[in-house]
Amino acid sequence: MKLAILSRKASLYSTRRLKEAAIARGHKARVIDFLRCTMEVKAKNPKVYYKGKPLVVDAIIPRIGASVTFYGTAIVRQFEMMGVYSTAESQAIVRSRDKLRSMQLLSREGIGLPTTAFARSVKDTQSVIDLVGGAPLIIKLLEGTQGRGVVLTETAKAAESVIDAFRQLDANILVQEFIKEAGGADLRAFVVGERVVASMIRQAAPGEFRSNLHRGGSAEATELSTKERRTALASARALGLSIAGVDMVRSTRGPLVLEVNSSPGLEGIENATGVDVAAEIIEYAEGQATWDDSE
Repeated sequence: MKLAILSRKASLYSTRRLKEAAIARGHKARVIDFLRCTMEVKAKNPKVYYKGKPLVVDAIIPRIGASVTFYGTAIVRQFEMMGVYSTAESQAIVRSRDKLRSMQLLSREGIGLPTTAFARSVKDTQSVIDLVGGAPLIIKLLEGTQGRGVVLTETAKAAESVIDAFRQLDANILVQEFIKEAGGADLRAFVVGERVVASMIRQAAPGEFRSNLHRGGSAEATELSTKERRTALASARALGLSIAGVDMVRSTRGPLVLEVNSSPGLEGIENATGVDVAAEIIEYAEGQATWDDSE
């Protein structure tokens, strides 16, 4: 199989591991900086060029960063028009990147979520705070990633100040209840196809409420309950993602989904669990893509 990994840097852990796993399984794998790709939009004959040369592959694995979602998904969409299999559909990536839309889609499927509110006008700040049950509460930038743009406010006054400040910057935000009983821990379930292939629990560093490993959190392998596993699979399915990192917290109401990531990192979960997640992804792509194994 001729495989293209769409990534800005070949040296990134996830990119490198995917290429290694593909080669180990006998495939031809290239890392393609999708920002160097150009598209020829032509009736019945769409093409993608890389550094001026036509790019012909059987499958792609998008590793699209949040800051370049628009162009990255345009390239993925062009490959889709060419009949090339993608491990993440362009529209599914767009859904997952819009935190509000993804929460709405999860809500429609009856998936457990922290109580979440959204409003446009600063005049509705108090209403939003009341909707989630008051302080303490979490305020999230819709465009934030890896814990950036996420603020815990201990009091209603502090929440009002933060919300008003964000709104003055014309930033879109979500206001969400703080799940105290989670104790600063969350779960990451790594979904590939119809299976959770690996799972870990992440614990926030002392004095920090965000459990992201980029924020100094720690991680270790964990077993998910049947309900947690089903929630992870249903969440990925609701957004149309074949491969996803589903973040959840344990609460007195059961598992609550915080976010569904369409381009989850491999380093933390492979190190914590010892599972070869990269190989799981490549094996899944083998079964989905159309390719000539005699090549």
